[in-house]
Amino acid sequence: MLRSAMTWLVGLSLSVAGFAVSAEWGVNMRPGVTEVSKSVFDLHMAIFWICVVIGVIVFGIMFWSMLMHRKSEHSKPATFHENLTVEILWTVIPLVILIVMAVPATKTLIEMYDADESDVDILVTGYQWRWQYKYVGEGVSYFSSLTTPRDEINNISPKNPNYLLEVDNPLVVPIGKKIRFLITSADVIHSWWVPAFAVKKDAIPGFVNESWTRIDEPGIYRGQCTELCGKDHGFMPIVVEAKTQEDYDAWLAEQKEAAAKEAELREKDWTLEELVARGEKVYNSACASCHQPTGEGIPPMFPALKGSDIVLNDVQEHINTVVNGRSGTAMAAFGKQLSEVDAAAVITYERNAWGNDTGEVVSPLDILNFKDGQ
Repeated sequence: MLRSAMTWLVGLSLSVAGFAVSAEWGVNMRPGVTEVSKSVFDLHMAIFWICVVIGVIVFGIMFWSMLMHRKSEHSKPATFHENLTVEILWTVIPLVILIVMAVPATKTLIEMYDADESDVDILVTGYQWRWQYKYVGEGVSYFSSLTTPRDEINNISPKNPNYLLEVDNPLVVPIGKKIRFLITSADVIHSWWVPAFAVKKDAIPGFVNESWTRIDEPGIYRGQCTELCGKDHGFMPIVVEAKTQEDYDAWLAEQKEAAAKEAELREKDWTLEELVARGEKVYNSACASCHQPTGEGIPPMFPALKGSDIVLNDVQEHINTVVNGRSGTAMAAFGKQLSEVDAAAVITYERNAWGNDTGEVVSPLDILNFKDGQ
């Protein structure tokens, strides 16, 4: 029996060793690129090894007792009922272990929750299914959406290394600065998670959660929404691009200039061709995942736009649907997600794509007038 037990233990050990080699610790946490994320990793590893030591001691004693005091050895069980020394030990030792673990854990948590005295404040708002980033006090705001080609998602083309982790507009931040994230949601509960920063906060409608980071090295860092938020939950990535202060200042100046030009575009006299060209890009970014690139939708949840009565005829209802959404359906309100120019462009595109060919133009002023009249 002893030989059988030893053979089983050796086989188990070899299996575990082989698994560890093949896995290469791929399931472990990553150290990250910030002081906080490194502290979290160190805390995780310290507690992990404490648990390993406890497990080895407890199971070692248990298996030793089972082996050395088995019935075949004619062992007799102890007859004592109470032992004050043992009871004190198994109370004091766990208490000491908990204190040893609690001290560094408390220190790390205090550091993680200290979002005061930030250098840059960014409001992060979750939408189904994209993120909006607003630089507080800078007049810069934009949306960040998935750009993975539909052919890759539909297994038509090979998947690239950053499959489902690439966006059109990454969040840009400076290195060496304390960046505070104010995280909320416009519809359902999302969760903003960038593992390299050890930042993971729920985005809850009506609430604003805080988190922060300070990045030491320029680079691109990726994350995802980690709260099941609907049909395209898996298509809601996060990309953060950390730049030097000089590059960040130049980027911010460009964004402010672009925001000023965008405001001017509301007054432009747009042609049908210009709106359709811009609207196609907006549609592919914001609408195609539900209504399909062909406009045929996924009935009944996502109705077809191709040949739709609203799209072909009732322009005011079409505008109302895009701006305010439809209560009780999966159609979200895009009035705050899209600028007046983009809303006008995508409506014009939908009314002139896939054979709809109404020839109608919806201008940015039409969207402004609709909003003012609500």
